[in-house]
Amino acid sequence: MSANESRAPDAVTESEPTPIEAVPLHHPGRWIAAAIVLVLFGLFVYGAATNDAFRWDVYGQYIFDKRITAAAWTTIQMTVLAMVMAIVLGVILAVMRLSPNPVLRTAAWVYLWIFRGTPVYVQLVFWGLFPSIYKTLDLGIPFVHQFAHVDLQSTLDTAFLFAVIGLGLNEAAYMAEIVRAGVNSVSEGQTEASKALGMSWSQTMRRTVLPQAMRVIIPPTGNEVISMLKTTSLVSAVPYSGELYGRARDISGANFHPIPLLLVAATWYLVITSILMIGQYYLERYYSKGASRTLTARQLQALADAQGRPVVITPDVETPPEPPGGERK
Repeated sequence: MSANESRAPDAVTESEPTPIEAVPLHHPGRWIAAAIVLVLFGLFVYGAATNDAFRWDVYGQYIFDKRITAAAWTTIQMTVLAMVMAIVLGVILAVMRLSPNPVLRTAAWVYLWIFRGTPVYVQLVFWGLFPSIYKTLDLGIPFVHQFAHVDLQSTLDTAFLFAVIGLGLNEAAYMAEIVRAGVNSVSEGQTEASKALGMSWSQTMRRTVLPQAMRVIIPPTGNEVISMLKTTSLVSAVPYSGELYGRARDISGANFHPIPLLLVAATWYLVITSILMIGQYYLERYYSKGASRTLTARQLQALADAQGRPVVITPDVETPPEPPGGERK
């Protein structure tokens, strides 16, 4: 063996890189920012708690008042009914927008142009004046048979009905674009593959397109539900005062304490919105299954075993447990 060959292992050993010692990073700026935020929040709370203008005694008196809780339930009902109407009509409008029929596309576009181009408050004012424009409403086949006759000026819940209709029709224009964007986000290859497997159009939409489109539809729909909850405060334009803000305004007009009653209404809006946000979170997590491309520790171990390589341990991946009865390959 020559001298050069005898020194080869030492050369390989000397060429190996020296391991780097990992030192955790410190972020003093985060602690400073957190301290500043906590101090400012404490000052705000202290100022609000010591300010007599807020009248916290009146706030505590009306926060669980039966009239307020009933108005909160009415607000929830109005939100749900308007959103159901908006989602159903929005899906129909989205299908019309995606239809190859130019008449359907044009009709859907005109609907979106009108209801997205005018303020919702103006639309609610119009629906409030609807009983003045049409005093009665006849339902049936023209000149053939009449199914129902409705006197709009004597119906008890006309204001609530037209408030829901006004909110639902306005929101349908936005839901149509959300649904259309969700359907268009699914690649055409998915539809072609489903048809190649012998699925019908309805099966393709139900099993292939809609489950993938829901990942795009759910987040903005959740935002629209929360927005709808707050938009119900505008139904005073109908006029209707049975919802949360309208009831709080009526009470404050009687006891001359508008600030604590506004805080009562804001508190209930925050509670209902928080519940809706929790529901939105779980819906998004359910429909986002399979969307992440990050492999789990078990998937990494199976891939390493298939390739005959050791598992690379990183800070973001847990070390798979040792298999019983043998060492990891």
